[in-house]
Amino acid sequence: MTVELICVGTELLLGNIVNTNAAYMSEKCALLGLSMYYQSVVGDNAVRLKALLETAKSRSDIIILCGGLGPTQDDLTKETAAASMGLSLVEDQRAREELVRHLQRLRRPITENNWKQALVPEGSIVLYNANGTAPGLIIEGEKNTLILLPGPPNELIPMFENQVYPYLHSRQPEVIYSKMLKLCGIGESMAETEILDLIEKQENPTIATYAKTGEVHLRLTARAATEEAALALIKPLEEELQRRFGTKIYTDREDVTLEEAVASLLKEHHLTVTTAESCTGGLLAGRLVNVPGISEQFKEGYITYSNEAKEKLLSVSHETLAAHGAVSEETALEMAKGCQKAAGADIGIGITGIAGPDGGTPEKPVGLVYIGCCCKEHSYVKRFCFTGNRSKVRESSVANALTLLREAVLNEVAP
Repeated sequence: MTVELICVGTELLLGNIVNTNAAYMSEKCALLGLSMYYQSVVGDNAVRLKALLETAKSRSDIIILCGGLGPTQDDLTKETAAASMGLSLVEDQRAREELVRHLQRLRRPITENNWKQALVPEGSIVLYNANGTAPGLIIEGEKNTLILLPGPPNELIPMFENQVYPYLHSRQPEVIYSKMLKLCGIGESMAETEILDLIEKQENPTIATYAKTGEVHLRLTARAATEEAALALIKPLEEELQRRFGTKIYTDREDVTLEEAVASLLKEHHLTVTTAESCTGGLLAGRLVNVPGISEQFKEGYITYSNEAKEKLLSVSHETLAAHGAVSEETALEMAKGCQKAAGADIGIGITGIAGPDGGTPEKPVGLVYIGCCCKEHSYVKRFCFTGNRSKVRESSVANALTLLREAVLNEVAP
């Protein structure tokens, strides 16, 4: 089956918001084995939406529309879709009741225009919204199926996951099953080089590489009659990749982040960590604190942006700063040792660098970052030269600090 995506909203055309729904829907439809050949964005205009919808119906089996289901006059998706399918709107009692409950829970008054959200095309499947006031809809016609979803991602995503995905899965005769392997400590070009022979002869399953900040993700995808059969096709390929990349693979689960994998490793081996950050300004500590339950492993975080703070809080020596500068291998290592000692942690990790856009020199350019790590009695330090703007340099620094932290723990607990 073919699927087409139409995102509705003038704010998308004006660039007021980023269209993250398109990326999400594309990925999910691919996993379902649905071929998506067209995507469109249209403003809040019934004439243009109707014309686009008629074109979509002429070339695609399933049309997914995102946005335009709200209570205001410019929310026209439902009305336009119903007219396109020759259906009238009728009130859905449950949608009306849930609308009342939702607004009462938020202590918001119910205005007259709210009631239009309880109207649905006659005979449609109503997707009740646990996170907002607008229900989604599935309209099944003789040739086409229209699926209408609310625009806000916090409403669209759970509605798709819980209601639309199972519906589409039941209509797709084949199963597309994917497995994600996430790597750290290796770049995309090197990772691809390592598996080029596998990529060149791939058929079913396939391998796709995705570059993330400080990471590489490998998606293994197989098509088969059942999920079990697809998994059986993937398993030998996964085992070969595990053999080639070893500990660089930090998880085989799509929903696990690098910081979660690091936190799990720390917890497994009863290790504690503390951080000392200069150019990243607390971003590393923030990534770790993203993980629920990290308080057992994460002791303290120090933001030592100035030289005075490095000396006062981390006992970085004045002589080191004078001789080598704040951005140096020596300072990064003393920051790591200093926070490790100050917090009484098993591991200390220090980051110092030049995030830019100013402050660089020919000897120490913008993007130069040193990351030091002290794990028990062992010390490590790495030098990086990142590219990109200030935000990119800082994000890259944090990702590589997590990788170094993970490598240090693995070395410490290795038999």
